[in-house]
Amino acid sequence: MDDKGLENAAILLMSLGEEEAAEVFKHLAPKEVQRLGETIAKLKIVPKEKLEGVLDKFNVMAAEQHTLVADTDEYVKAVLKKALGDDKANLLIDRILQGSDVTGIESLKWMDAGSVAELLRNEHPQIVAAILVHLDYDQSSSVIKAFGERQRNEVLVRIATLDGIQPSALKDLNEVMSKVLAGGEKLRKASLGGVKTAAEIINLLGTSIETTVLDFIREADNDLAQRIMDNMFTFDDLAKLDDKGVQALLKEVQSESLVIALKGATPEMREKVFRNMSTRAAETLREDLESRGPVRVSEVEAEQKEMLKTVRRLVDEGQIVLASGGADEFL
Repeated sequence: MDDKGLENAAILLMSLGEEEAAEVFKHLAPKEVQRLGETIAKLKIVPKEKLEGVLDKFNVMAAEQHTLVADTDEYVKAVLKKALGDDKANLLIDRILQGSDVTGIESLKWMDAGSVAELLRNEHPQIVAAILVHLDYDQSSSVIKAFGERQRNEVLVRIATLDGIQPSALKDLNEVMSKVLAGGEKLRKASLGGVKTAAEIINLLGTSIETTVLDFIREADNDLAQRIMDNMFTFDDLAKLDDKGVQALLKEVQSESLVIALKGATPEMREKVFRNMSTRAAETLREDLESRGPVRVSEVEAEQKEMLKTVRRLVDEGQIVLASGGADEFL
C-alpha cells in the first residue's frame, strides 16, 4: 500500500470509531498495524472534502465486493482434491495454507527484534533457523544482527541449507515457545528456508556483517556461498528495472534520500535515474549531487537499503514487474 492508500485507510478507520476500528485491526498483520497506526498518529486535521472523498471511494469499492465462498480454505482443499487426488492435492494445500496454524510464530512478529533474539539466544542454531524462516526478512535480519558473530554465521548456514520443516522439527519449536505451532504432528513438511531465504536476510544485514557471514559460509561450503551470492542483489541491480519501474520507485523516494543513495551509485545507475525524471528535476538532482559534500558510507548504505525495501514492496503490490530468469531475478 502506498502513502496515499495508507492515508485513505487511516481516515476511514478514524471515521469508524474506536470499537469498529479495533475489529479491523484484529485482521491485519503486524506491519500493517504499525504503518496504519503511525499514519493515524500523524493525522491531526482531515478536511471535510477529503473525508467525503474517502468515504465515497470506500462505498464504491464495497459495493463491488461479493462473498463467493463462505470458507475459502475449505473450498481450496475440496477443489484441489477433486482435481488432483488426495496425495498431490495435500502437497499443494500445505504450501498454500501453511502458516495458518503457526500462531506461536505469528506472535513473534509483534515482538521487537531484541526480545526475539533474547528468547532464541541459547537455542540450537537449527531451531533458531527453523523459527526465523517463518518471519519477515527484515525482522529476521534484525534478530540476527543482535546475535554474536559465531551464532549469526551458524544460523545463516542452516537457513541456507534448510530443506523444509519436518514435523519433528516443529515439535522442537514447541519447546522454545509455549505452543509455537498448533497440531505439529499433523503438519507435513513446509517449504521454508533455503538459499533464497538466506540471501534475502543477508541482503538486509549491512555490508560489514554481510561480508563476514559470506566469508564464513565460503570456508565451510564455497558452492553454497556462491549460490547465495547469485540470489542476492545490490543497489546497482536497480539498473535492471525498466523505465516504468524506476519512475514508480522515484515517486516513493524523498529527494534527500535519493541524493544520499546516489552518492554511492555507479554513473550508469545515476543516468538511468536522470532519464526517468523531468528535465528540471534531473538538473536539480545533478546540482544537489555536485554540491553535496562527503557522506558517510553507512548513511549511503542505509538509504540504498531503504530503496531496495521500497522496490520489494512495490513488487508485492504489483506496481513494479521484474523480468524473470537469470540475473534479472534479483528480488
